[in-house]
Amino acid sequence: MTEFFVVLTTCPDESTAAHIARELLESRLAACVTRQPVRSSYAWQGRINDEPEVLLIIKTLASRYAQLEQRLASLHPYDVPEIIALPVAAGSPAYLAWLSAEAAP
Repeated sequence: MTEFFVVLTTCPDESTAAHIARELLESRLAACVTRQPVRSSYAWQGRINDEPEVLLIIKTLASRYAQLEQRLASLHPYDVPEIIALPVAAGSPAYLAWLSAEAAP
């Protein structure tokens, strides 16, 4: 298993995204959270939706993922939030060292 994850989730607005990002950083569950406005098209409860959202790109340690997922789910306003973890296959040694230091418990 890889040591690092990039976790994706979408939020309904910038205020929610900023709050979640800050909470994850303050609790050291993430080293960095990038916020990006996006437009999402998705099926939900028998309807096709097309709405603006804010994508959070969360950089963390694999060892912190379970706690991050639990905290993210508790903070998130959606009934079924997108929480997807992608393993990091490789990265700049300096960046990964920084990530390790910032997301360490």
